[in-house]
This record gives sequence, structure tokens and C-alpha cells, in this order.
Amino acid sequence: MSALTRPTVLVVDDERRSLETIQRILADDYDVLTAQTGSEALAILEQEWVQVVISDQRMPEMTGVELLTRVRERWPEVLRIIVTGYTDAADTIRAINDAGIYHFLAKPWHPDELTQTVRNAVHLYALQREHDRLSVEMKLIAPTMERRLAAQRSAIRNAFHFDMIIRAPSSTHMNLVCQKAAQIATFDVSVLITGETGTGKELVARALHYASLRSDKPFFAVNCGAIPDELLESELFGHKKGAFTGAYSNRIGLLEQADGGTIFLDEIGDISPSFQVKLLRFLQQGEIRPVGSNETRIVDVRVISATHRDLEAEIANHRFREDLFYRLAVTVLSLPALRERGDDIPLIARHVLDKAMATHGKRVRGFSEEALACFREYAWPGNVRELENEIVRMLIHADRDELGADLMSPTILRRLTGDVGGHFPGDDKGTLKERVELIEARILREALIRHRWNKSRAAEELGLSRVGLRAKLGRYGLDPGGCDPVTSDAAGGAQEED
Repeated sequence: MSALTRPTVLVVDDERRSLETIQRILADDYDVLTAQTGSEALAILEQEWVQVVISDQRMPEMTGVELLTRVRERWPEVLRIIVTGYTDAADTIRAINDAGIYHFLAKPWHPDELTQTVRNAVHLYALQREHDRLSVEMKLIAPTMERRLAAQRSAIRNAFHFDMIIRAPSSTHMNLVCQKAAQIATFDVSVLITGETGTGKELVARALHYASLRSDKPFFAVNCGAIPDELLESELFGHKKGAFTGAYSNRIGLLEQADGGTIFLDEIGDISPSFQVKLLRFLQQGEIRPVGSNETRIVDVRVISATHRDLEAEIANHRFREDLFYRLAVTVLSLPALRERGDDIPLIARHVLDKAMATHGKRVRGFSEEALACFREYAWPGNVRELENEIVRMLIHADRDELGADLMSPTILRRLTGDVGGHFPGDDKGTLKERVELIEARILREALIRHRWNKSRAAEELGLSRVGLRAKLGRYGLDPGGCDPVTSDAAGGAQEED
């Protein structure tokens, strides 16, 4: 119904005065048609688009209920209102059952009551029309929505495919992991993923899910080490209202929500012995019991777990159940640390940089060779997460289109030069003179990197003359081409000034 088209109301009454009164009240807002008999009203309905019919009950040719019953049969979308001065229960029941009356108006009615009733009826008619339109639209767009959903599922599956895990062709460790993961993905068995924090265990878990036969079902991830036992039990198994303080309503647990799909239990080695028993029962029987409930439910969920701990050592120390370990570790994937993936680091760094540039809206050309060399040398105890944090920080502080080693955080530069807790790698061998020279070389290297190999600034900071600094650089073979001051070739092109 167009906003410029006024709704049409048909008024049926054998008394001319009543027709005129109702017409006068409604004429400001509606197009009002009138009829004095039921047959005349039906003839009008055959020719006009009417939204609401108002009929008197007591009429000589046919009663209002009889008329509105016929209206309901022919034009069920039209809203029907009956006006009556009688309160016969039989008439009321018949009107409801046969004519589907929207509203009764008892005589004598008030004008405000009439206008409000008609206004509500017209609004309901509009809602019915909109509902019908949307129903037709839903039928038409259902195939389109199904195609879009299939495309989204395919995009997610591709995003977490093993081929999308960043690694170089020569990356022996990671290639073997991905090959093994792809081999076991379609087998409906529990998988334990081991590796240091930040090595990408959740990424591999998602890839396992989307490469499995459960890929169209839900995937949920839970960090078991970050949640107390009571909350973890509620999170996984659900709870009933009133089961504990704060349980104001029933909650469906993630295991039940993931029915048919996969759940990823990260840091499984951190759960308590008491919760290990509850988890073991689920793995053995496939049963869950919400907290505060006596009813058990059967769910079908594939469990992928991960830990940075050595679970076999935990078993030996009686901190982890051996039977639970065998339920979780039908097959084991061990992810290498980032420091073991030297060939992968430039590719991972470029991927992280691309994401950071897209997120923060800042563009640079890439990394300097010196920065990439430092990336390869650094041990990355925080693995990929630490690398991501460092690259974002470098991007934010960059004042040129290339990220150099001088933008790396002081903590990393000190570790690169060996200044970690007063201990220098390799300083426990050789004579005193050799050890002192090694320390000196690393200090010189760290200062030069921070000053972008500006020898004047580095010399000033270290309290050396430029001649003295140049002599030491030649002595130790320091140049800007790498991060290892011991193995670097002699540098002929180190900068005097930026």
C-alpha cells in the first residue's frame, strides 16, 4: 500500500443515519465506502480494494456475522469489525468461530473508540501485507542465500587450509607437520597438539576441523588454563538455573552447542585433577550432565586439545591422568618453535606486516636485509605472537618506507647482542682477552644498529672517537649486513653519517 494511497474502509448498515455518522468520523483519514445490505457490500468488494469492513450485526437481508463469514471466505486478508447492541453469547461465539472477527464494537460506541479500532485494524492489515511480501521474497532468495552460505563456508575452509599455513618450501619441520595433519584430518579421532605458546596450535586445530567431515558443523575454542574449574565446567557442560550463585538462567554448554562439530581445548595440561575426571567420562561415554541437573545428554563432538606442557612428564609426576592422556592423544602433532623455522621467518614476517598495514592504514615497502637477519638470529621465546607484536610496533614507529633493525625494541636488540641477564652466549670459553673482546663487539653492534649505523652518533654515545670506532669495527669485522658480529665479514661501506 503506497504512502500516498489512503486506506479504504467499507461500512455496512441498514440505517442511513448510522452510515453517515461513521462516514463523517472516518472521512478525514480514510476513503469510506457505504452499503445498506450484505449483497451490496459484496458487490463493492468485488470492485474495490478494501482493507477494513465494519458491519452492523442486525440487518434484514443477512446478519453481520453471515456477511463477514462470506467476506472471510473470499477475502481473508480484510480485517472484519462488527457493531452490535446485543450481548448474546451465542452470537459472539459464532462471530469468533465463523467470521473470524477482529474486533467487537458495542453500541453505543464512542468516536474515539471507533477511530482507534479502525487505525489498529489498518495497521494490522499493513503488517499482514508486509509479512506476505517478505514470505515471497524469502522463497525467491533462498537459493541465493544457500549459494552465499556455501561460498562463505568455502572461504572459511580455504582460510584455514593447511596450504595457507605460512612456510617455506624448504621448511622441513612445518611441512612434515602439515602433511601429517592433512593425513589425519578426515579420521574422526582425538588429536593432541603440542608446542610452545604462540606456535599456532589453534590455527592448526581450525585447519583440522575445516579439512574434516565435520567442516559444516560448529567449531568452538576454549582456553582451559584461563578459566577456573567451576566456570570451565559450566562453559563446557552447561548449567541449570539456580545451580550456583549467578546462575540466573539455564545455559547450554559448548559441548552441546558443538554437537556434530569440533571443540578445541587449549592448554589442556592446566586443568585440575578433579576436572580431569569429569572430562574423561565425557570422552569415554560421550555424555554430558549440566551443572545442577540430574539428566545426561549424549553429544557427538570431536575433541582437539593442545598444551605447551610435557604431558608425559606431568603423568610421571602424577599431575595428569594417564588414561585421559590416551583418550586425548590418539594422534599427536608437535609444532616446532619459531626459532626452529629460520627459513619461514621472512615469509611469516611479510604476512604479518601485510595484515598490520591493512589494520592500521599505514604502508611501507618492507623490511631491510639487516632487520630480516636479526629476525632470523633472535630466539623468539614468544614465537609468532611476539613476532606479530614486534612488527606492529616497528610499523607504528617507522618514519620511512622500510622497516630497519634500528626500529626493533631495545629488549630484543640487547638479547641479539647477548646482553641477557649479564650472560653472553659463548663467553664461557676462551681467554679473558677473547671474552672481553666478544662482549665489546656485541656492545658496539647494538649501538650501531640503534643509530642506523651512523658511526658519529654511536661513537659519541660510547665515548669513542670516530677513528677509534672505525678501528674497532675493522678489528671485529662489524658491518650492517647481518646480526652476528662474530661471523660478519669486514665492512667497507659503514656509514659515517645518515
